[in-house]
Amino acid sequence: MDFEPTLLRAFVAVCETGGFTRAAERLHLTQSAVSHQIRRLEEQVGRPLLYRTTRKLTLTEDGEDFLRHAEQILQGQDALTRRFQSSTASGAIRLGVPENFIGDRLPQLLGRFARSYPAVRLEVSVSVCLDLRAKVDAGELDLAVAITRSDAKGGTVLRQTQFVWAAADTFRRPQDSSLPFALSPPPCALRAMAVEALTASSLDWHVGFTSANQHGLKAAVKAGLAVSIFAQEEIEPWMRVLDGDDGLPPLPKANYVLIRKQGGQMPCAAELGRLIVDEAGSWPSSSGGPERARLASV
Repeated sequence: MDFEPTLLRAFVAVCETGGFTRAAERLHLTQSAVSHQIRRLEEQVGRPLLYRTTRKLTLTEDGEDFLRHAEQILQGQDALTRRFQSSTASGAIRLGVPENFIGDRLPQLLGRFARSYPAVRLEVSVSVCLDLRAKVDAGELDLAVAITRSDAKGGTVLRQTQFVWAAADTFRRPQDSSLPFALSPPPCALRAMAVEALTASSLDWHVGFTSANQHGLKAAVKAGLAVSIFAQEEIEPWMRVLDGDDGLPPLPKANYVLIRKQGGQMPCAAELGRLIVDEAGSWPSSSGGPERARLASV
């Protein structure tokens, strides 16, 4: 059987407000109209959903199950409406994203957003070398995904990851020489994380390769020129993960967080933020991870 959304909304409103009078106020209807909608719904279901007394309303056992399903249906309809509604919103949204957060899904999400808000201009900055939190604080960005330590405050956590050291499976540590690393130029959250860990260790190291993008860093690692820092889920089959047994200091877990500009955010910017949060919830985590390999020292 098909249930009319208006009847479902009336039932949910009665349950949430605790009565027909308040539900009618929320729905901008008369109390008798709401009562009529609930009667129609119960007739369609074929069993009572509410216990009515002079003092209060309570849900029957069937009513409790029906409420749960009704809420899911209405949430799905609302999401569908938001996805395909036409919008007259205009303006520009400035979004900053670290390169290692992009993947294949974010461009698809941005494409869906652009189709839903055709009059909104998206300005997306992608880099591993930008202090995105500072740019949001300075008003240069409306939204940004930033990499922060797992104990840092502020922003909406999108996902957590473990950062690891990695080298090519053909990499051989130089004899009688410091260990080369491939890092992005500052300011870069990953470089800062790596340098802090290396400085606190007794390892003899140096930056042997610098690149402002992930493609350059991975190319250097693949060529066997250096070790670099990667999120665990970025490890590829040709890489080897290095750890304390190889003389490398431990790296912390970190969060990808969504940071919003404070005050005066446009509704379409808030909607883009909501879409990013929802989409990130379905992305794979970095749990598990590749098997550890030892750093050879021929």
